[in-house]
Amino acid sequence: MINPYEIFETINMISHENLDIRTITLGISLRDCAHPDMDTLCTLIYDKITTVGGNLVRTGEAIEREYGIPIINKRISVTPIAMVAESSEGDFVKVARALDRAAKELGINFIGGYSALVHKGYTTGDTRLIESIPEALATTERVCASVNVATTKAGINMDAVAHMGRVIKKAAALSADRDSIACTKLVVFANAPEDNPFMAGAFHGIGEPESVINVGVSGPGVVYNALKKLGPDADFSEVAELIKKTAFKITRMGQLVATEASKRLGIPFGVVDLSLAPTPVVGDSVALILEAMGLERCGAHGTTAALALLNDAVKKGGVMASSHVGGLSGAFIPVSEDSGMVDAVRAGALSLEKLEAMTCVCSVGLDMIAVPGDTPDYTLSAIIADEAAIGVVNNKTTAVRIIPVCGKKAGDAVEFGGLLGGGVIMPVNKFSGQVFIERGGRIPAPIHSLRN
Repeated sequence: MINPYEIFETINMISHENLDIRTITLGISLRDCAHPDMDTLCTLIYDKITTVGGNLVRTGEAIEREYGIPIINKRISVTPIAMVAESSEGDFVKVARALDRAAKELGINFIGGYSALVHKGYTTGDTRLIESIPEALATTERVCASVNVATTKAGINMDAVAHMGRVIKKAAALSADRDSIACTKLVVFANAPEDNPFMAGAFHGIGEPESVINVGVSGPGVVYNALKKLGPDADFSEVAELIKKTAFKITRMGQLVATEASKRLGIPFGVVDLSLAPTPVVGDSVALILEAMGLERCGAHGTTAALALLNDAVKKGGVMASSHVGGLSGAFIPVSEDSGMVDAVRAGALSLEKLEAMTCVCSVGLDMIAVPGDTPDYTLSAIIADEAAIGVVNNKTTAVRIIPVCGKKAGDAVEFGGLLGGGVIMPVNKFSGQVFIERGGRIPAPIHSLRN
């Protein structure tokens, strides 16, 4: 039974501590839309998305009103378009524009799945889609793209890693008049999950059902406020226990919304993603949680250990509150989307190298990192390779969402707007990895991948 104290506690979390459901994401299979004519394919895609997703926004808003729970985003993910459009003749960008039109028609903020899975090599469709990504993202508003270049089982496709450095640079150039914003909608993955509800990396995996409801929770502000009340004398066992209990409460709300949305839409419930997703709102920050543990600034020595504790405690607490947990689940560290991270960069406490170390123990990777516009494509590729190596060796998801902002240099300010936030251009290592990247081929899978 829920007692009155828990009700008031939840109301306080929502009204004062930025607790919300970050997203209800409807996954839709487009495999039955495949057609050799590109225009027909686009019509089939548009019709299926607008039909299956027709009540998504309306249902989310009704749940918000009835339960008093903010649901910030309603989103859709689709089958990787490289698979759906592979047999179609014509320009893949047409599909991106059809996805964008469907998203606008439904009133959702993002649609994910302009994606390819190339961890072991390219098909013709993969090549065509990846080549089209810069134009697709620069000429649409709500389409998100992702490319998986590595898995623990397959190793790292270094040809794809090198390719993605060039793709990111081209996407930045095509949206240079908007601070290279196209790159904010592109993620390069290792071990990409098939049921991730968060953008820009969401896609509807090939092992997923015809349609599914996945929910992403949030709540860094709730954890931060709880830790502030705990005080500096509490030991780490007490800190971990408090985070576990708080994550349980946050996730239970996500489970409620997911179950209710599933019932009302008549679509199966998939997973609740436990990730603590920050926002640019002051106080809704993962960096502040780490500082509440006793660090002067996020990025100081001890930050990786603090993040490891946070990530583990969130998973332990959240997994008891939901019947199915999936997606990424843990703690996100997107720099531009986290006001505390931005402050840490400005103070000189947080560097790209320290962020890379932190990604060894968190849920994702180098996320929403703005770097100088003249950063060479092979340097971007080398950064992707490092993150992929962390994911492959540690059998976890890692990703890179990096933005070389045209015309900006290290220390300059940048603003993307909305949940994408803004911040400071971070410097990159000036020494070259070009020869390393140009070797190509595949870095073999690690020995511990041989588990059969």
